[in-house]
Amino acid sequence: MIRLEQLTKTYGSTVVLDRLDFTVDSGEIFAVVGPSGAGKSTLAQCVTLLEKPTSGSVIVNGDNLSTLSSRQLRAARRRIGTIFQQDGLFSRRTAAQNVALPLEYLGVTPAETTKRVAELLDRVGLSARAGSYPHELSGGQRQRVGIARALALRPSVLISDEATSGLDPDATATVVRLLKDLRDDLDLAIVFITHEMDTVLTVADSVARLDHGRIVESGALVDVLHRPDSALGRALQPRRAHTTPALADTSWFVTYGAASVPGDWLSRLGAELATPVSLLGASIELVHGETVGHATISVAESNTGSNHERVSAALVRLGLEARREVPAAVVGEPA
Repeated sequence: MIRLEQLTKTYGSTVVLDRLDFTVDSGEIFAVVGPSGAGKSTLAQCVTLLEKPTSGSVIVNGDNLSTLSSRQLRAARRRIGTIFQQDGLFSRRTAAQNVALPLEYLGVTPAETTKRVAELLDRVGLSARAGSYPHELSGGQRQRVGIARALALRPSVLISDEATSGLDPDATATVVRLLKDLRDDLDLAIVFITHEMDTVLTVADSVARLDHGRIVESGALVDVLHRPDSALGRALQPRRAHTTPALADTSWFVTYGAASVPGDWLSRLGAELATPVSLLGASIELVHGETVGHATISVAESNTGSNHERVSAALVRLGLEARREVPAAVVGEPA
């Protein structure tokens, strides 16, 4: 488990991180997203105490790392493994030799080091590439060597700082699957820092948005996606272009506001209203076993007339948050 309490980092008069509070439990992947300059890289450095916070605390498994002496901190850092955007492998060392570095630094015996390195390379699916040099490996393979090295000292917390940035989709999927397996098998608390929203949907249990050094929104991933007014939810599932409804129709933007939305809600809505309902566009998927997303629909007004309250009430009964879309031509007119 890792917990930040009022973590603040300033450089002169510039506040880079502003009183951050969050907790990542063992067995949880906590994603941190945000635009360039939001403070994500500084956060990674402060969590590992590579940068000393100006104030606040970094607590790992109940121990406040912020108050430790230099000697104590060197020992405490072993509880935190880090995966960087650039794999950081030494070009003149093989994959196995790169993984062995932290063990050699601690003076682990050669026999124990060899055994541990073999276990780790097998864990990341690279036993056959133990003798390969970094230039002989793909980007995804190099990143997996980096993950193996981060696990060498058996940490309880793993920091992934843009670890999938620049990887192709297949390599990204492999790294994501590996991180989720490690979370489950080793009960790790993982802080996953990224700007890739699609990756967040596949890897995270919870998520926070960092903006100008402050956490402006956070929560369990599914809960965030169910919030119709969530800026973070909209960023994770952006609206897609859709067709224009007929002039006689009214369009509605609907968001899955609960886990109980029936799969056939579109046909149920049409049956209840006794009028045609069309799907104009949607972004809907399954996350942690729950359906989340949003859709734009059009409802013919031939039978409903201007009774928009009836449409809205029917959508709410189906578990959907609804907002009527006002055509550009009538913006400013009474709704």
